[in-house]
Amino acid sequence: MTVEYAILVKNKTRLERLIERFNTQAQAKFYIEHSGGDFADYEREHAQFHESLASVQCQLSRVLKNKIVEQNFLPAFLFNSKQVVIVVGQDGLVANTAKYVNGIPIIAVNPDMARYDGVLLPFTSDNFIDAVENVQSGQFNTKIATLAEAKLNQGQRLLAFNDLFIGAASHVSARYRIAYHQQTEEQSSSGIIVSTQSGSTGWLSSVFNMSYGIQQFIEPQVREKPAAIVQADQLMFAVREPFQSKQTQADLVAGIVTADTPLHIESLMPANGVIFSDGIESDFLQFNSGAIASIGIAQEKAVLVTAE
Repeated sequence: MTVEYAILVKNKTRLERLIERFNTQAQAKFYIEHSGGDFADYEREHAQFHESLASVQCQLSRVLKNKIVEQNFLPAFLFNSKQVVIVVGQDGLVANTAKYVNGIPIIAVNPDMARYDGVLLPFTSDNFIDAVENVQSGQFNTKIATLAEAKLNQGQRLLAFNDLFIGAASHVSARYRIAYHQQTEEQSSSGIIVSTQSGSTGWLSSVFNMSYGIQQFIEPQVREKPAAIVQADQLMFAVREPFQSKQTQADLVAGIVTADTPLHIESLMPANGVIFSDGIESDFLQFNSGAIASIGIAQEKAVLVTAE
């Protein structure tokens, strides 16, 4: 492939967000320390991140033109096939970036090995340049990840690397009609989570933990703790806290979504219905009365460059 440009994706550090909130570093320090916090930890994290970022930029500039894109500009940024994307940050930034790059290879750099586990971050500032050169030559290894898609009857769509949330914007019950496998129910719940294989060990696992904990409380000898098993070409949905009443049911609470078995959800909420992905509530689709969402597997894939 021909790579002409590198896009460096980053997020603000915790310290930078504190300074935005309190206007100056001195005021941020005063607030944190008078709350009993360790402001020096914010400073160490900030310094380490920018040291890694500067190293990445310096090495990258020797082989490719490049520019930095902040996370909050990702939805509006135009990516193209002659670019390579280099994410410097935490795992969540990789997940958020993957939704917008339309299959462009992503090289994910862990800026702080002592602080971040980096499940999706196979490279460091010391070895990432090898991956860049491999992508330039077309000789690179990848992990291909399935993305989830929510498509509305009005034509809007939203992708998810880890999971979609369909529900209400506040802590009130969501009202909707769900259709799956020729079964339809009207439901009232805390919302629906739809997870990819990549996200199945995250938010979805908390639903399994809750279910298992309640079973253990009722039947202490219940079987071993279950896990969400999601294949690469599947999604799994789970309804959170469904409420059964004269008008609402609670039988259709989980299932596997495939290319041939989509999930359809019709909003019955006059206002405050939302669909967001990967925990980014600011990037959402309105999901109010009249909206029908088709949930399935996206045509796009996330292409994550691996170290092996």
